[in-house]
Amino acid sequence: MIRNYLKTAWRNLSRNMGYTGINVAGLTIGIAACLLIFLIVRFETSFDNFHSKKDLTYRVVTATKSPNDTHYEAGVPFPTAEALRLDYPQLKQAAAILGVTNSQISIFDAGNNHVIKKFKEKKNLFFAEPDLFKVFDFKWLAGEAKTALSDPNAVVLTKDVAERYFGDWKNAIGKSIQYQNNNILKVTGILDAMPANTDIPLGIVISYSTLRNTDIAGNLNDWTSIYSTNYCFVVMPNNQYVNQFAASLPAFVKKHKPADFVNRGMEVQALSDMHYNSRFGTFNNGTFSRELINAISLIGAFLLVIACVNFINLATAQAVNRSKEVGIRKVLGSSRKQLIFQFIGETFLITIFAVAFAIVIAMGALPFLNQLLAIKLDSNFITDPAVAIFLTSAIVLVTLLSGFYPAIVLSGYNPISTLKNKVVAITSGGISLRRGLVVLQFCIAQVLVIGTLVIISQMDYFKSASLGFDKEAIITVPVPTDSISQTKYNALRDELLRQAGVKSLSFSFSSPSDNASWGTDFKYDNSPQKADFTANLKWADADYFKTYGLKIIAGRPYEKNDNVHGYVVNETFLKKLGIRDAKDAIGKYISLWDDKTKYAPIIGVVNDFNVSSLRQEIPPVIMATWAPVYQKINIKLQGSNLNTTLAAVEHTWAKTFPGGVYEYQFIDDKIADFYKRESQLSQLYKIFASIAIFISCLGLYGLVSFMAMQRTKEVGIRKTLGASVAHIVYLFSKEFTLLILVAFVISAPIGYYFMHSWLQNFSYKITLGPGVFILAIIASITLAWITVGYKAIKAALANPVKSLRSE
Repeated sequence: MIRNYLKTAWRNLSRNMGYTGINVAGLTIGIAACLLIFLIVRFETSFDNFHSKKDLTYRVVTATKSPNDTHYEAGVPFPTAEALRLDYPQLKQAAAILGVTNSQISIFDAGNNHVIKKFKEKKNLFFAEPDLFKVFDFKWLAGEAKTALSDPNAVVLTKDVAERYFGDWKNAIGKSIQYQNNNILKVTGILDAMPANTDIPLGIVISYSTLRNTDIAGNLNDWTSIYSTNYCFVVMPNNQYVNQFAASLPAFVKKHKPADFVNRGMEVQALSDMHYNSRFGTFNNGTFSRELINAISLIGAFLLVIACVNFINLATAQAVNRSKEVGIRKVLGSSRKQLIFQFIGETFLITIFAVAFAIVIAMGALPFLNQLLAIKLDSNFITDPAVAIFLTSAIVLVTLLSGFYPAIVLSGYNPISTLKNKVVAITSGGISLRRGLVVLQFCIAQVLVIGTLVIISQMDYFKSASLGFDKEAIITVPVPTDSISQTKYNALRDELLRQAGVKSLSFSFSSPSDNASWGTDFKYDNSPQKADFTANLKWADADYFKTYGLKIIAGRPYEKNDNVHGYVVNETFLKKLGIRDAKDAIGKYISLWDDKTKYAPIIGVVNDFNVSSLRQEIPPVIMATWAPVYQKINIKLQGSNLNTTLAAVEHTWAKTFPGGVYEYQFIDDKIADFYKRESQLSQLYKIFASIAIFISCLGLYGLVSFMAMQRTKEVGIRKTLGASVAHIVYLFSKEFTLLILVAFVISAPIGYYFMHSWLQNFSYKITLGPGVFILAIIASITLAWITVGYKAIKAALANPVKSLRSE
């Protein structure tokens, strides 16, 4: 019996190739989009789930409280892990790991005492305690987890890094590499390549004890300074102990930190929360919020729903064509149950084809999606049991959603009426429901269009917004920070300024807008108490103001010097202190860390400028010279002959630092990186909105097909009575135009609510005005007119004689 149903279904589908093709196309695109979203969600929700102690693993983080708010960061003071091991013997493990960026690694030939190759490692380089590998289950290919990082100057490499350095990872054990032209490190172990779904992306792991031989050595016993990438992970004895441990942390902080710093408290964050909580961040410099996961999951479900709605509209549009078939089958003895199974079988076949094509499309789209979102989805996803379950569920769900209603409608025809050609619009399935389904489709599509337009507008605002400084044609070039290299800075400056394409340059700790930030407390105007807010330090030489076009609004910029002789502060700094007139701050003293060498007067006030992304408000800023902490050169280039100038800069830099690895980055590219996630999602939402509009237009085409079929004789009579083609096209057009307007009335407030909430994530944002909504409705109506234009005009041009010949 089932075989007969499928055979009959195949014959019916093959006879109506246009109907079948449109249905398969709509379902294919909807299922493919839903499948890709499922793969994204599955990937993003799998981070660090492979660790056996994941449910008991927590990260200790810092929460600095001030009178107005609380500032969160993932790092903790360097002595934290050791103190936790001593004070909390109940903890199964406590381990520290420090992430380091933009480090130079040289392949060192210990026998001949010379460098073979040099690499610039922008990320994936860490200093870690041996206990880290008791916390996390990373696979070892060589070496022992217990001893590999127990000694200073030991390093563990992942398989892919070892192959990049030495060709074959098996040859790497016992070899030497050099860190920052200083520390000679011995390779003591090899880890398997890190999985893509981890926020601890190890590549090069140096023993934590090696920090004693670096420029961080002075901070290893410091409870007041915090490196934002110095993480501390702990493993709880059981889940019930977590609350007790968290409640005891204030006492732990009070015991170890000076009284002035107890406001920098500590909290615990579950490993399972780390990938989703942007408050703290990760070593990957990105999170994927649970709200975002829910949003794209909902979009996937909606795309599947509108694909099913499209199928229903097309199926019921074909109902009249098949009414005689139903009548004949009923006369010959078919029951309604048998007819329902037959029509469900047709839907099942269409769904099977759609799923097969969707898999092919998803496989083809994966490389693009991986590149767009900077993720690594497995191209062999079809072998994943979870994907198989998802596809099976999709087949069942789509078959029932898409096929059940049309099957009920078609099987319910009265055989006498169908054989007498008396099936009309009302009896062929309820046009009101079809209208409602089209409204639903366009509601979803318009919400996506509104969201996409808002995101695009916000991204354009990011690109065009004034940041308070000049960012055009400026590059930043990291420089070696060892004491020998620092003696060459002045010679490098003079040589670069002789290049015709270099307008100006400045040495600094960071650029005006930078991921690298240095926050500190301070004392103002000889007060014995620290101010109740922290400031962002911008260490830079005197040419920084000229290079970036920063404007002094009171006083003067500081003069050329290697040490602090005067501070320049920004407008927000004065506002936080309640100073209205900038001139009133000139001459007042600032003291940092009770260090006499950092005690100096305010000599100038600079205009506010953004120090990070536009998500955050401009913080108080203190600027001064301090040559020992400079890490990069900021070079303002002439607008012409950039390639020639860049080549000359590289040549000069390489000649000055022959042992270093040269790299540069344009400031506007660095700023664009702040919004990388938003840019990726913007592209993704454009695709989703286009798919929703496409499938909705297919559904609209189905409705117009139904209308044209039901009103064939009406059109013939109207034309016979003198109606013009334009008037008949209008009759069809007003139907769907009204439906789209109804959809817009529903979707506009929904779109406004969600996008207004999204914009609250940014301190600086666009105003959500009527323009976005007007553009959305115009685009929807225009696309809909284009979609149904052909069918409406064809119906209007039909020969009325043929339309009325059966009367």
